[in-house]
Amino acid sequence: MLDRIHRHLRHHYLQSIKQKNMTEEIEKVRVLIIGSGPAGYTAAIYTSRAELKPVLYQGLQPGGQLTITTDVENFPGYPEGISGYQMMEDMRKQAERFGADIRWGVITSVDFSERPFKVVADETKTILADSVIIATGASARWLGLETEEKYRGYGVSACATCDGFFYKGKDVAVIGGGDTAAEEATYLAKICKKVYLIHRRTEMRASKAMQNKVFNTPNIERLFGYVPVEITGEKNVDGLTIKNVTTQEISNIVVDGVFVAIGHTPNSAIFKGQIEMDENGYIITVPGSTKTNVEGVFAAGDVQDTHYKQAATAAGTGCMAAIEAERFLNSVS
Repeated sequence: MLDRIHRHLRHHYLQSIKQKNMTEEIEKVRVLIIGSGPAGYTAAIYTSRAELKPVLYQGLQPGGQLTITTDVENFPGYPEGISGYQMMEDMRKQAERFGADIRWGVITSVDFSERPFKVVADETKTILADSVIIATGASARWLGLETEEKYRGYGVSACATCDGFFYKGKDVAVIGGGDTAAEEATYLAKICKKVYLIHRRTEMRASKAMQNKVFNTPNIERLFGYVPVEITGEKNVDGLTIKNVTTQEISNIVVDGVFVAIGHTPNSAIFKGQIEMDENGYIITVPGSTKTNVEGVFAAGDVQDTHYKQAATAAGTGCMAAIEAERFLNSVS
């Protein structure tokens, strides 16, 4: 649902720009950061402190996925926890304090074939960048249920590592059958009273090693051959309605949380054909760095992270990308 809303907003935003009959502008920058969130804002903090005068385009969801997260309690420096939205506001203000030029806008095309790199914003403004840091993130795949969006942040999550603590000693459900779902279920089983693992197929797609972990964890109840129909509750989640795909029988289970673990989609479509990616669209970086196969282009955060997907690790790679961009620019200047 949110992806459709973002596409709708993007279409109308670009239409409004075109209707203003803006003439093409050309701007030259040393560092262009594409995307906000922990990776993008951290890169902006470091590059602005290095006096590289970075320009950052936030995209249609400034701050990224964390802006729709209610409470963040595992990011260093916030002992009482903080809302995801406020944390991203803090990062943005910190970057601006050091001089980062942060803009609301959409990057609509890129050309990494030669330096300076040619990037077009809002289909009207051409930017020539000596270096580029990609921090566009990844979007969680959702089930598409109306009630799923209603309870997002109120019992529905796509990250057990982020939100599992809130369900200590409670019953939860995990939706999915791959490695991600198996990892989420076994992680939650350590802190929750009971975990229902719900998968539409009769067999998991996860690796044998991960399946063995699931099968050998006593407080994981496997409900294979079922699909979620509706998430229930007053203000917060209190149950999940599921349907047997063979008999069509409807059942209800009592849970305090629902974790959707059907994967993520990296926000990398605009870079297709310009940069090396894996089969799922994640940008490939040199191990131990944020360097891509294009010299001068760096990738940070969830758009290149297939393992951790945490705000702290995204911020770390944002720092790495900024330092590597600075060193690259020093080497070619």
